Amino acid sequence: MIQWFPSAFSIRHSAFSTLTRTTMPDPSLFDRDFLRKLEYLHIVSKRVFAGQFRAERRARKLGSGLEFADHRAYSPGDDFRHVDWMAYQRFEKLLLRLFEEEQDLPIYLFVDRSRSMSTGTPSKIGCARQIAAALCYIGLAHLDRVSVIGYSNTLDRELPAQRGRGRIFKVFSFLGDLEPGDETDYREAFKRFCARERPRGVAVVISDFLDPAGFDRGLDVLRFFRHDVFAVHVMARDEMEPDLHGEHDLVDVETGERFDVALTPAMVAA
Repeated sequence: MIQWFPSAFSIRHSAFSTLTRTTMPDPSLFDRDFLRKLEYLHIVSKRVFAGQFRAERRARKLGSGLEFADHRAYSPGDDFRHVDWMAYQRFEKLLLRLFEEEQDLPIYLFVDRSRSMSTGTPSKIGCARQIAAALCYIGLAHLDRVSVIGYSNTLDRELPAQRGRGRIFKVFSFLGDLEPGDETDYREAFKRFCARERPRGVAVVISDFLDPAGFDRGLDVLRFFRHDVFAVHVMARDEMEPDLHGEHDLVDVETGERFDVALTPAMVAA
């Protein structure tokens, strides 16, 4: 199931180090007020996140952990130390003990940098940068491994996994360089992401979700590879409350295609 982020953040005091006392990133992207809020930002809604955005969020797999999971038949070359000799006495078969091992899930933050993200005041790409910075800071503060990926119709930019609050300004620098580029193609972008072998994790997609082919096909690719998918929908105010009436020549910001439309109040409300 795709999970959509509502407003699930709360401000409270924390022992986070003072970000504004360190080297400032581009103030046009992350001003002092934004950085000050990051000092106190903390996730408190367990109902929404259920621990999925913290290091306590773990995946279980068969490995060398302590929790017994199952048996399997012995094969030549297997480690004799894992043979269950009590089971051998009962069944006269060599069986290996299998154990469950817990692993931290990495966090993948996808930032849409397609052409449509350039619209709005403030721009949608600017809002997406700040949302990604805030979520990344939360992950780094809890010692999660966080990767940031910029995409449009392919994977344009990728910041490999970072860990620890000290990496936040590297994230700021990366996000500051993300500018709107090509058309959107969720399916192609996420297929390229999943083509490389990566551990399954928490995938957070920050986007306006304007794709002529439909965004759901792309998110299904992430789900197919067993990522837990969250979506953050970014919209400009003039998209939610357009001040347009009558006949207009509209231009698709992604493709440049023109449309002659007659806008009625009912169409605008829809």
